[in-house]
Amino acid sequence: MEEILIECSPGVSGDMLLGAFYDLGVPKDEIEKKLACFGLENLYNLNFRESQNCSIRGIKVDVEKVDQSTKRDWKSIKNLILKAQLEEQLKKRIYEVFESLAIAEGRVHGINPEEVHFHEIGAIDSLVDIIGVCTSIEYLKPKKIFCNEPTLGRGFIQADHGKLSIPSPAVIELLRKQNIKVISSIDSIEGELSTPTGIALLCNLVESFQIPYKYSIDSYGVGLGNLNLPCPNLVRVLKINSGDENLIDQKISPRYEEICVQEAWIDDQTSEELANLIEQFRKEGAYDVSSQTINMKKNRIGFSIQVILPIKKQEYFRKLWFEFSTTIGLRERKQARWVLLRRKGECLTTFGKIKFKQSMKPNGTIYMKPENDEILRLQIENNKTAEEVRNIIRESCKEFKAFEDWK
Repeated sequence: MEEILIECSPGVSGDMLLGAFYDLGVPKDEIEKKLACFGLENLYNLNFRESQNCSIRGIKVDVEKVDQSTKRDWKSIKNLILKAQLEEQLKKRIYEVFESLAIAEGRVHGINPEEVHFHEIGAIDSLVDIIGVCTSIEYLKPKKIFCNEPTLGRGFIQADHGKLSIPSPAVIELLRKQNIKVISSIDSIEGELSTPTGIALLCNLVESFQIPYKYSIDSYGVGLGNLNLPCPNLVRVLKINSGDENLIDQKISPRYEEICVQEAWIDDQTSEELANLIEQFRKEGAYDVSSQTINMKKNRIGFSIQVILPIKKQEYFRKLWFEFSTTIGLRERKQARWVLLRRKGECLTTFGKIKFKQSMKPNGTIYMKPENDEILRLQIENNKTAEEVRNIIRESCKEFKAFEDWK
């Protein structure tokens, strides 16, 4: 499985990203099929055409607006997303991009995100860009998405709120919230090089803003923008392979990352309902979920449920808590953790192919063990104890075949 590297040194916008993904090989039919799920097919004409910018070839995206009058707010866009007949993962990607924009706009204007009325973002071309780019990611299914730091530009831009300085307030808030570094704009080219839509897509789709030390390029696509600059106004999307060598070159050590911990105490839901809640958290991408019984007020027996999750999903998980549980409050804190590199795979044994998990110590030593579900299955199938199963596996285990790279 290949990785994606978004190269956006001259800036980034939704239409440039969409053009680059189309040039990389994402079919137009695939994009329009997903757009049709939102009931937007009669509101626009989408065209991809080959063009040049500063003598560099690429793809220009044109969205001809059939409906110029519709103004959409976050509530109406949210309803469109929730009603769309899409794969859950794709629906979640699209939801998170628009939600981050609504939260950013709400903060800079001092209003509740639910009250945000999108202007440029609610226009049909921005809807096409966001849905199209998220569809492209779902179609390519990259192992990981990298990106370099974007350039913002300088000067002023005319918006529905009046004349705004560059970068726009929404762009600043999106970057602040995700703690994304940008290239200094002191000597930057004049103009809005990075738009709110482009930055929101990067904030929600990119997993690392550190480019791999070494990589090979399989193929790439180029998306062109509308600005006339002294340099090419484009975004490149590359399919790359960084491979295991990159991890070795950077010296194998535990990975540091910030996480979010959310916790609530609940005493008015059944154990079946809480089991479903915990399963929902795991399904939505929690790193881990734990629960324990506690004594609450009036000596009632309750449950303390703790969820460890990625920082960028904290707001989405707050919604899950209040939608799927009866809690009327939630504790939340940011922590950090160190994790060893790990990967999943299988080994050939006397019992056949068995799923294994490997982890790598800082000195390069690899520790490997069979998945517990496999041990339990083999106990039942062979009428043996867990210790007997492990001994047989240990003695007959052949070469490990990885399902994924170290991560």
